[in-house]
Amino acid sequence: MLTRGELQQAVDSAGLVTELRSAMAGYQEGGPGSRVRSEPSRTVTAMVLAPGLAPGIPAYTVKVHAKNLGRRPALTGVICLHDLHSGDLLAVLDSGWLTAVRTAAGAALGTLVLARPEASTVGVIGAGEQGRAQLRALASVRRLSVVHVHDPDPGAARAVAESIEGVGVLRDVPVHVHPTARAVAGESEIVLMATWSRTPLLGRADVRSGTHITSLGADEPGKAELNDDLLAASLVVTDDEQLYGDVLAKVDTTLPRLLRYGGRAAQTQGRSPCTAPSAYPCRTSSPPGTPTNELAPARSAPTSTWSAESSHSTIVNRRVPRRSQSPPDA
Repeated sequence: MLTRGELQQAVDSAGLVTELRSAMAGYQEGGPGSRVRSEPSRTVTAMVLAPGLAPGIPAYTVKVHAKNLGRRPALTGVICLHDLHSGDLLAVLDSGWLTAVRTAAGAALGTLVLARPEASTVGVIGAGEQGRAQLRALASVRRLSVVHVHDPDPGAARAVAESIEGVGVLRDVPVHVHPTARAVAGESEIVLMATWSRTPLLGRADVRSGTHITSLGADEPGKAELNDDLLAASLVVTDDEQLYGDVLAKVDTTLPRLLRYGGRAAQTQGRSPCTAPSAYPCRTSSPPGTPTNELAPARSAPTSTWSAESSHSTIVNRRVPRRSQSPPDA
């Protein structure tokens, strides 16, 4: 069992974007991955996401977590890492921090693919753990010139500003706190949203043309960070249309298609007349994650190694190795 603290020491957060890019480029939509969501009580949402597979990795993940918006952290659960060929349980990992980190890596990857190359002013709407994780992940792969922050709790926004000023890759980046989400969007070329809002926070008039927005609204029915008019003006990209199409009002293409086909992905499903993301007034990515997203951080942690000749696993301090063969389709 690997705790949050052990994972924070073991996982290369900065390298996850590269890991995830490789995994998502080979991700097959409509494959064996599935998402099961239920509400066992009025305050708790339960979810299972499985199996997490990636080419060349002889393991898979099964994630089980609970969401309770009245608690902090809101997400608690585990990720089980299994041997692909024997099914042996190799490790059990605390899912809270890994979920925040892998979601942030997915958001950073979507920004690299969709945002204008010169965009460097960033807005963060929602100053909780996920908002901070998104900002750190993006700063690890892209140069930022200024950060604008808003949270309904002014103290939380100020705490984010104080925590990143003078630290790491953001040490020389000025941070400004704003009273509204609209004020942040008006100053930003890239907007990172990480809220539980069920009321739209931004509309088309609030966002400059050419802005890239990351919105996590696709992970829960009823969440609505963006107004319909903004979505209508945007190229809307998610991780897997089949997994999240039921909670998204609009999907134009997916991140795996963009990674494989570039701008032509906007035409691959016959949904859009535009030939490149830059042809849209705005670009919106919604990276709630696929089962594959769990495997990239899980394989970075100390876990088990195995051999084809033995059904026994020995705990060692190493990464899950890659193998040349791809995992089976089912």
